[in-house]
Amino acid sequence: MKILIPTAKEMNTEIPSLEAKPLRPESQAVLDELARYSAQDLENFYKISAEKAQEEYDHIQALKNATATNYPALQLFDGLMYRNIKRENLSKAEQTYLEEHLLITSAFYGVIPAFEPIAPHRLDFLMKLKVDGKSLKTHWQTAYSEALEGDNLIFSLLSSEFETVFPKEIREKMVTFKFMEERDGKLKIHSTISKKARGAFLTALMEHQVTLVEEIKNLSFSGFNYQRDLSTQNEYIFVK
Repeated sequence: MKILIPTAKEMNTEIPSLEAKPLRPESQAVLDELARYSAQDLENFYKISAEKAQEEYDHIQALKNATATNYPALQLFDGLMYRNIKRENLSKAEQTYLEEHLLITSAFYGVIPAFEPIAPHRLDFLMKLKVDGKSLKTHWQTAYSEALEGDNLIFSLLSSEFETVFPKEIREKMVTFKFMEERDGKLKIHSTISKKARGAFLTALMEHQVTLVEEIKNLSFSGFNYQRDLSTQNEYIFVK
């Protein structure tokens, strides 16, 4: 069983660093393309401020020159979902669970283990970067498929557009999740609520050492409970 989560734009570098690993060929190809961009190019490419663009330019140059500081991926990313994942004071069983089951999907590094050493970067699959004339999704599809080869149960906490990086035969194995809130008698999906819920859900999976689909139905976390009448075989709905 594997659990897939996305990266995040927010990062926390006030954490212990790790020794870097050599970049895989697919990552090097992406880096070679990014290294062509000036800071001003990156400002337009990412639609960010000049200050943020310069920061990203410096990250890319550090990667290019093999001087980038690397951090464990699960600790480096610090978006809303990540901040709702239990990441400190893990028990041995919880640490082992994350090491064995959790994978992070990156447009720069590929599908990586939770504690893989990586450098700060901003890239995601919404960016229109071409690598050898191919989109990022096409560039990574073979490697993404190989990363889950042999895994017959996949819990996906990715958004639907990022799931499409995987080929159809992998997507058909995925169990997906929606987190809804009841307001004024109506069920609503909200981005902030969903991101927090994904982090809390992953924490619940870890704390209860869940490895089977049936075990998910018994989970209760942050006010969310499984809704059998709204769920399907491959999509589980939790309502708060």
